[in-house]
Amino acid sequence: MARTVAVLVLGATGAFGASAGAGAGAEEMGAAVTRGEIPEGYRLVWAQEFDEPGEPDRAVWNHEEGFKRNNELQWYQRENATVENGMLVIEGRRERLENPGFEAGSKDWRKKRRFADYTAASLTTKGTHEWQYGVFEMRAKVDTSDGLWPAWWSLGSARPWPGCGEIDMMEYYRGMVLANACWKKKGERWAQHWDSTKTPVGELDEGGDPDAWAGRFHTWRMEWTEDRIDLYCDGRLLNTIDVTKTFNPDGTNPFREPHYMLVNLAIGGNQGGDPSQTEFPSRYEIDYIRVYQPVSSDDE
Repeated sequence: MARTVAVLVLGATGAFGASAGAGAGAEEMGAAVTRGEIPEGYRLVWAQEFDEPGEPDRAVWNHEEGFKRNNELQWYQRENATVENGMLVIEGRRERLENPGFEAGSKDWRKKRRFADYTAASLTTKGTHEWQYGVFEMRAKVDTSDGLWPAWWSLGSARPWPGCGEIDMMEYYRGMVLANACWKKKGERWAQHWDSTKTPVGELDEGGDPDAWAGRFHTWRMEWTEDRIDLYCDGRLLNTIDVTKTFNPDGTNPFREPHYMLVNLAIGGNQGGDPSQTEFPSRYEIDYIRVYQPVSSDDE
């Protein structure tokens, strides 16, 4: 399958020509893009509008399968992802599946569980599409019930985690919306540096009502250049990562390299919380995902 790599190179100005400072100017810049608008000087280069009902496009999306990471409770399977009513729906279910990789006495958490008690889906563009820099936007509604851990994120493809770099464009768990980046730091194999923020859901709702916020669709966006990453929710700047300082111990910078995209619903695990009292099935609904890049002289 062919792999598409899109590269955008910008200088110290933001993606909309604003100052590189991350104060009020950056927040105003973030509020400039609403649903359906193309950033000035940019063009839409890739989009998933989820208009065709049925299975997500196999030419775009691969699926993770089984137990994957973070001691999470769900078994990932493609059956939990479908396109309906113009949306990608990732469904979390409470159902018992036998673990085909079970090994009695194993110390590997993925193998020592005889059963999975929950299922969900994780979709990725690994092997089909990846990007280096750009403006990325997703409109989605997330279920904030206990134990749920929905995310929209990216990983680099140049080396193993954490040296590959991770950007969490949207992540939710335990009442918090996160905006993060991670890369390798000096130390043992898994040593990592995080640049992270956590914002209570109530602070994101005009009325301070977490339940009202959870009942609506929201727009997340990343503006990624060679010098910085700005992460927004509904035009509010949540975090700025200084890419001039995100070097791995070996001198590589994973945020100056291509990344692929993931969208998934995790359940429980290291951060997700306890889902035992949550009503299932749950739904993570994605209206669209879009990627913009600047108009070049060849496009005119």
